[in-house]
Amino acid sequence: MTIPGTQVGGVATGSGDRSRPRAALPALCLTQITSWGIVYYAFPVLNPQITVATGWPAGATTAAFSLGLVVSALAGIRVGRILDHRGPRTVMTTGSVLGTLSLMTIALAPNLPTFFLGWAIAGLAMATTFYQPAFAALTRWHAPNHVRALTIVTLAGGLASTVFAPLTALLADHLPWRHTYLALAALLAVVTIPAHALALRAPWPDAPPAQDRTAAQTARVTRSRPFWLLATAFTLSAFAMYAVVIALVPLLLERGYTTSQAAWVLGLGGAGQTLGRSLYAALARHTTVTTRTTTLITFGGLTTAAFALVPGPYILIVAVSIAAGMIRGNLTLLQATAITDRWGTSHYGHLSAILAAPATTAAALAPFAGAVLAVPLGGYTHLLGLLAAVSLTAAFTAPWTNPLSTEHQTPQLN
Repeated sequence: MTIPGTQVGGVATGSGDRSRPRAALPALCLTQITSWGIVYYAFPVLNPQITVATGWPAGATTAAFSLGLVVSALAGIRVGRILDHRGPRTVMTTGSVLGTLSLMTIALAPNLPTFFLGWAIAGLAMATTFYQPAFAALTRWHAPNHVRALTIVTLAGGLASTVFAPLTALLADHLPWRHTYLALAALLAVVTIPAHALALRAPWPDAPPAQDRTAAQTARVTRSRPFWLLATAFTLSAFAMYAVVIALVPLLLERGYTTSQAAWVLGLGGAGQTLGRSLYAALARHTTVTTRTTTLITFGGLTTAAFALVPGPYILIVAVSIAAGMIRGNLTLLQATAITDRWGTSHYGHLSAILAAPATTAAALAPFAGAVLAVPLGGYTHLLGLLAAVSLTAAFTAPWTNPLSTEHQTPQLN
């Protein structure tokens, strides 16, 4: 046990930790709202306008968006290693620059190949600015009280769609989609580049002493049955969850609602994420890691089924969106703490990146798969029924993801 105020690896720890940048947490709250809101949540609002204005098929534009998420998943493993050793400042500042360049490329794309290129660059931006690098930074700087910091940053991040889905719809009502993306690119640059460059300047604390002694154990963790069952559960859940996020606007347009109404449903789901995350600490105190993993993934499937079964009235759809957002918000924190709950904090950036890679890849493929499957399934209502079944399948995997419940226990890393 480390006593507050003592030294670990030459760096002060505890509540009086001078190496912990005071501005980091509020800055990351701001940049998570902005980065997620602009790079991710603007697309489902703008995509119907993009396809109409350009004549590009919806399957092609969602495939470009999916490419960005695949690039993010693949790059995330390398980014996790860099974060473990060098810290977040250069990584996240560079990511903000890449995010701005990617949106400019998307906005000015004269053809589909350039549009795809823009989203590939956006994938690098996502890998270096979204939750994973923020989680790695806060886990190292705020340990052993990192869960509180993670909760705060995800409470803020949950507002990304609440702020930027309606804002994007408002801009799109007055501007062409290209000008809307250029305006959002400028906002992304103004907010996130200086925030990451200036607020993340503190010395990067040394890794826990156990890290150098447990490299072999780390490798055994990544090959263990609980780790891969956990990755499977998160992958299936992520596929369903992110397919729902991207399918929600076309689902509501299919049912006769306006773009602004659909954007508000999507945005209020973000408010639900913030509300749900405020309850995660209490949930964690009163449940085991396996119980909350199984329960949250199950309820994720049930809220997806509700979208398929509830065509209206509008206020009821809003209520379902808020409930789904609450579950989605808790699932984000569940994944953020999955490594530390089971295997400790050593190699957090690397292990969490490996765990997240298949889930992020599934989330990347989900928009394209959803757009493709919606047609043969007969519409987005049937698609969401299928996605609910995928989530419930993930829930059946979750009970076997605790290393302490296996016959041959997977080693704890610290």
